[in-house]
Amino acid sequence: MLWGITSDSVSSWLRAGGDGEGDGTLKGFAASPGLVEGPARVIFGADQINEIEDGEILIAPLTAPSWAPVFGKIKATVTDVGGMMSHAAIVCREYGLPAVTGTAFATKQIKTGQL
Repeated sequence: MLWGITSDSVSSWLRAGGDGEGDGTLKGFAASPGLVEGPARVIFGADQINEIEDGEILIAPLTAPSWAPVFGKIKATVTDVGGMMSHAAIVCREYGLPAVTGTAFATKQIKTGQL
């Protein structure tokens, strides 16, 4: 438990989708600045990394150090969980890639191939 946040409360928050899910609005943290366009690639785990193609925007629940090779291929990252100090945010800033973290439900709202 971290400052009153339990795995149950995080699971409940993710299931609920957070503020704006019903109207299709995504809200999150602008964890790394920038503006890009490209097709989305939604993945849920490291076993799907080989599906990512050059120039796609990575949409994932979160990223981890084992995903490092992906950041040389993608244009940006959008994650369901995370903040300014999350793995996705830090690595995107290092690579100069835009990142939005903590959207709660990007992987539910965005589909692979969507522009």
